[in-house]
Amino acid sequence: MSSGHTSLPPRSKNGGKSKKKPPPRKKKSRVKSFFKFILIVMLLAVLGVAVYAGSLYLKIENSVLNTGNDKKVAPEESAQVKPLTMLLLGSDHRPKTGTNLTDVVMVVSMNPKTNSATLVSLPRDATLQLEGYKSNKKLNSFYASFKAQEKDTGISAEDQMKKMLGKYLDVEIDYATVIDFQGFRDVVDALGGVNVNVQYDMCHRDSIDGTDINLKAGPQKLDGDEALDYVRYRKSMNCSPKTKESNDFDRNARQNEVLHSMIDQMKSFGGATKAFKVIDAVDDNMKTDLEKDQVKNMIKTYYDINTEDVKFVPVTGEWRSPFVYINESELEKAKQALHDELAGKHTREPDGTSTESAPQS
Repeated sequence: MSSGHTSLPPRSKNGGKSKKKPPPRKKKSRVKSFFKFILIVMLLAVLGVAVYAGSLYLKIENSVLNTGNDKKVAPEESAQVKPLTMLLLGSDHRPKTGTNLTDVVMVVSMNPKTNSATLVSLPRDATLQLEGYKSNKKLNSFYASFKAQEKDTGISAEDQMKKMLGKYLDVEIDYATVIDFQGFRDVVDALGGVNVNVQYDMCHRDSIDGTDINLKAGPQKLDGDEALDYVRYRKSMNCSPKTKESNDFDRNARQNEVLHSMIDQMKSFGGATKAFKVIDAVDDNMKTDLEKDQVKNMIKTYYDINTEDVKFVPVTGEWRSPFVYINESELEKAKQALHDELAGKHTREPDGTSTESAPQS
């Protein structure tokens, strides 16, 4: 993990490189939908992998998950007793481009008493309309700007983002984690692939950016590259016959399907061995300001969290080129969802059944 930072969210209990060429900047709009999923991979490293708490904890004790932050965590600040909020950023950073656009921006609140988490996602093209910040900038460009200012301001881009989005969502953000999309491929491959049911053929070929999506309908196991194709597919291109287009609802459903499959893979026979590989995959593609001890606290706290207790709250808006103007009603609901999580109230997903969890004593 990058020095000074490492990530992931979670409650307590006792006891390969891509074969495809990276898309050029002008083509990035075709791959944005999968970035949200990359952040889920980050959560998965704690929420799912840590089901094997004993062996995983030993691995952490041997400093494999060294975040570079050795500061001690006060007992009252431990994730085992305190609800925490983390900013999750999905970066398009690649050595060849040097870019730092954050095409996924999510905020997650976690509560150890209810063993649950709520994730709010914001559109990458959103204009925040936030006092003190430029309204003519897309949300995904702020991190890059803050990175460019670090030497002059002496403030990390991660801290700047926490301050800005904490103000926007009316919540105190404790930590920030950044992951790049290679981490997604590596984690899927570390798990030995994911089982999905492709609902219809998906074909998209683009010689300019190296995209070559060609998936056939039916149940199957996908490797890292194929899983990335599955969650990013938008529409058919240079294919005969053309395949069905995919809307945001379809992509979100596929992301959730793959997430659940990954967690199932972790919990299957042999998952403990896979856990080590997953941790290594995440370790190479992530930066976080979590203290090393806090990572341990999170794993010990949330190792048995259920997928139904990880609630996703997407905030959408109206597209008026070149920005997305946030739906204020949805924004207020998202703020309330984060506050409810921190207060120990949580509505289970995905069936929508209201099961407000009373804090445990």
